[in-house]
Amino acid sequence: MKISIVVHPNSKKARIEKDLLDTLHVYVNQPPLEGKANKAAIESLAKHFNAKKGNIFLLSGIKSKNKIFEIGKN
Repeated sequence: MKISIVVHPNSKKARIEKDLLDTLHVYVNQPPLEGKANKAAIESLAKHFNAKKGNIFLLSGIKSKNKIFEIGKN
């Protein structure tokens, strides 16, 4: 399953929310340095979708707020 998300680094409270257009917004506590925010986003998505971190892959948007992830089967 491929999903499109918007990552918000340096947030005070880590959470996942949907907006009115059903876009997932992932708020993480980590800064956007050295892939820390991407790793935190993967951890948040793993908890949200009840999947293993190893089954979540970042397909595009490594240095962008708009990212596309693929979530594989457990």
